[in-house]
Amino acid sequence: MSSMSDKVVVITGASAGIGATTAELLARQGMSVVLVARRREALEAVAAACGGRALVVVADVTKRADVRRVVDESLKRFGRIDVWINNAGRGVSRQPSELTDEDVDEMMSVNVKSALYGMQEVLPHFKSKNEGQIINVSSLLGRMPFATFRSAYCGAKHFLNALTATFRDELRQTHPGIQVTLLSPGVVRTEFGLNALHGGVDSRTLPGSQSAEEVAAVIAATIVSREPDVYTPKGAREAVIGYYSRMGTDPA
Repeated sequence: MSSMSDKVVVITGASAGIGATTAELLARQGMSVVLVARRREALEAVAAACGGRALVVVADVTKRADVRRVVDESLKRFGRIDVWINNAGRGVSRQPSELTDEDVDEMMSVNVKSALYGMQEVLPHFKSKNEGQIINVSSLLGRMPFATFRSAYCGAKHFLNALTATFRDELRQTHPGIQVTLLSPGVVRTEFGLNALHGGVDSRTLPGSQSAEEVAAVIAATIVSREPDVYTPKGAREAVIGYYSRMGTDPA
């Protein structure tokens, strides 16, 4: 079993925002990071900030073959993978009554299928040693679908949450050394909102936000604790319970 300081961590969506900030923090802590995204120039900039502890893999994680190549290149370079962080994601700005087939397909491809491919493609390696951790970056909107303009994004994150839970339950029966963690941030001060399908508000202007550095610190702590279900904002768990109480429904 590797120590915390020499873990190999794959991060998708690593060219900016939470992914880039997490990569830089983990590298400072002595971990090796595999940076995965579509934009080589942006990835190279993140790699430079990681002080020689990074491998850049340009890939489109909505394509299973690309994800399989990420696994292969990571193992070729480092010999193992210890943690796989499914962080790639994209929002949408459209009311649910106005959603098109293309909107739903895009949300499922980027937010759900990319994570499924990551989980499935790294799994044989993790099973071979009955060891490893998958961290799926979801959203508070995967618990509380209160932002109607995020519509299909909320739905995709609910799907991701269910997939994470069922994946975890399956592995508990056969490979208990593998942990599958769900991480739920709230609003984070990145360009996420601006990059949403159909455009959107700047996440950095919204109230009650966290910095990417704060979220990265929670991710780093979760690699140590291996907790199965983590919220990044303080008080979020209570907020979820309160949401369902106000709605007159039960989150359980």
